[in-house]
Formats: sequence, C-alpha cells, structure tokens
Amino acid sequence: MRAIGSLIYNKYLLKYISMRPTALLVALFSTLLTETSLVAYQTADALGGLTFNQPLGLATIPGQNDRLLVLEKNGTVQLITGLRENQPHKQIFCDLTQPREGKFENGGECGLLGLAVHPRFAENHEIYVYYSLKIAGKLHQRLSRFKVSPTDLGQVDVASEQPLITQLDPASNHNGGDVHFGPDGYLYFSCGDGGAGGDAFDHGGHIDKGFFAAVFRIDVDRQPSNLRPNKDPAVHLDTQGEAFYAVPADNPFVGTRTHRDKPIDVLKLRTETWATGLRNAWRFSYDAPSDTWMAGDVGQNLIEEVDILKAGQDYGWPLREGKKALGKAQPLAGLTEPIIDYDRKWGASVTGGIIYRGSALPELAGTYLFGDFTSGRIFALTSKSANGFTEIAKELNAVVSFGTNPADGELLFCNLVSGKVRRLTR
Repeated sequence: MRAIGSLIYNKYLLKYISMRPTALLVALFSTLLTETSLVAYQTADALGGLTFNQPLGLATIPGQNDRLLVLEKNGTVQLITGLRENQPHKQIFCDLTQPREGKFENGGECGLLGLAVHPRFAENHEIYVYYSLKIAGKLHQRLSRFKVSPTDLGQVDVASEQPLITQLDPASNHNGGDVHFGPDGYLYFSCGDGGAGGDAFDHGGHIDKGFFAAVFRIDVDRQPSNLRPNKDPAVHLDTQGEAFYAVPADNPFVGTRTHRDKPIDVLKLRTETWATGLRNAWRFSYDAPSDTWMAGDVGQNLIEEVDILKAGQDYGWPLREGKKALGKAQPLAGLTEPIIDYDRKWGASVTGGIIYRGSALPELAGTYLFGDFTSGRIFALTSKSANGFTEIAKELNAVVSFGTNPADGELLFCNLVSGKVRRLTR
C-alpha cells in the first residue's frame, strides 16, 4: 500500500511541477530525484525517424551547430544536417570499411569506436578516428588522422589517412576507443586492458607495457615545447624517424621511475599516459563549465563504476573492482576511488555519459547523466541519493554512447540495437 500510495503521490507531483516556474520546478524535482526511485522521464526518437547501422558514438564539429556525426560500428560515419529546422537527413561522411592496410574488424567489441574533430577544423580539416583492424590476421587498435576534402567538407578523404598509433591487441574485448579534444587543445583517448578477463595480459598495473588500461593525452600539432614519445612498435614514424604527434611536457608520468611501488622500464614508459588503472573506460567526456572529466569504467563480474578523471590518478584496476578489492588483491596506497559504483541489480556494463547543460530539462542542469548497456537504464548522478545516483529513464537495452545536439545543446544517446539516436523527454 505504501508503494502504491507513493506512486500516486509522485504522479500528481509531476503534474504540479509541470505547472510551476522553473526555480520551483528545480527544487521540487531535486526532492523527487532523491526521495523516490520513480522513473521520471521517457525516451524518444531524436532525429526524425532516421535509422543507423549499430550507432556507437556521436561527435560534433566545432563552430557548426547544424551538423552532427553519428558513428556506426560497421565502419561508416553519417553526417546529419538539417538539425536547426528539425528536418534531419543523413549522408555518408566517412567509410573505413576498406582500409588501405589490413582488414576492418567489427566483430565483438571491435569496430569504429571513436572520433574527434580538431578544434581548428575550419583551418586544417582534420579528424581523428579510433578503429579496429586485422593486419596479417592479427587484431590491432588504431588511432589515425584523416583529412576532409577541402572541396567537399561533407566527405572524408580516406586516402589521406595517417596512422599515429597501431597497438597489437591480444583479445577482441575491452578496447576503449573514445576520443576527445580537451580544452588545452590536446587529444585524449582511452584504451582498455587488452581483453579476456581478470587482466589476463597483465596490463592494468603498468605504464610501460604499451597503450592499455588508461586514458592517454597527446599533442597532434607537435608544438616545439613538447616531447618526443618513447619508441614503440605501435608508434608510427615519418621518414625522419619522428612520431606524428608529441607528448605534452606536463603529462603527469613524464620522468616517472616507479609505478605501484615497482620500478618501470624508462625506455618503454608511455609518457602519453594521463590517467591509469582503468579496465575499459567505455565513454568519457569533458564538461567545460565545471572543468571536469568523467568516465564510466566497465567492471569485471560484480561492480560497475563512474570516475572523475584527473591527471596522474590511478583508478586501481586490477586491484579493485569499483570500491572493493578484487579477489585476494592487497590494498595499495594512492589509488583513486570511483565517485559511485553499482552492482548487478542495476546493470552489467556501464556507459559513461555527459554533464547535462541543456535548457529543456532545467532541473537536471549540472547533473551527470550516464547509462548501462545491458539494462538500458539511464541514471542521474546526484550526491544526495543512495550511492550518488538515481534511475530516471529506461530503454530496453543497448544504451551505448551519449552526446549533445549541436543545434540546441540537448542530450542525445545511441541505442546500438534499435539503430536509433534517442533523447530524454518528460
């Protein structure tokens, strides 16, 4: 009876909220979020019924509020226009299904995983893409630069590809692959621990064993004040033996000699490392008003976590899953705990989200919204609710990536299974 009464009360409270001024709405809805588990929102189609082939990510183009990029797992990117008029239509922006080298791979957790547009795109026409491919039958994860044709800004010149990093990958899962430019103009990208289970390849506790289990930060413009990366088979070199990127001189692990109380190989140190100890950071994002990086890090068997990412921090994998020690792992000083974690009651594969800055749902302003791929739940992170989060909406499953509509700043998310880009609504 108490549960039924609570639902009736909240039904009328929502109706009441919809009739009040914004300030009162914010106060009342904050109370609703923290005192009930009622799912307060619905989800709806965001792009006029357009359907995509396994949409896996979203990206915007700096200075263009009428264009949105939708990444498809199979290797294509769709350019969406007509957003301001609410008459969206799509066209192929990039097709990586036939790479110049090797064979594109989209099985399992592989595929076209991330894309970021250079902040000075209007000048240099550059984009950066993270994708999976097989070379001589062996799986690799690659970060490449592409140029958009100057005569057709709606089409990537695939022949312009310049690989920056091609990392041999021992398994097809835990690939990370999110890519973003930060406010400093540097490129940030995530890599998983190499796959399998239980950190089978012993990457999680190291910063000198290749591009794994971390978020990395590089200077794609190669400013003279920055550093050369250490040599590695994964790092591509030009004809002069120079990498196609530099390492920011203020990266937190530059000059490091030990990690987790053990000596490291300084010649193999990945000075590109920005934050480490992440099992598989599946979607991270930057919020300019709060100057905050946040990520969802996919758990092993029991617990999912959300982290506030900071330079030089170690998030504990594989010593810890969420806030708990993993197996018989001994505690280690200096590890950074997640801001929240959750168990299998809520889901089984976290999808990192964004801090909401839209205007349609003012009660959520400044709130981190994220999801779970398996359960389809969408959560709001609020410090007042149990363990910091509340379920506010639900899809059947497959919430796989979040972003924003450049035309109005509203939240968007991809549903991998339905093939739709969705939004939140009352």
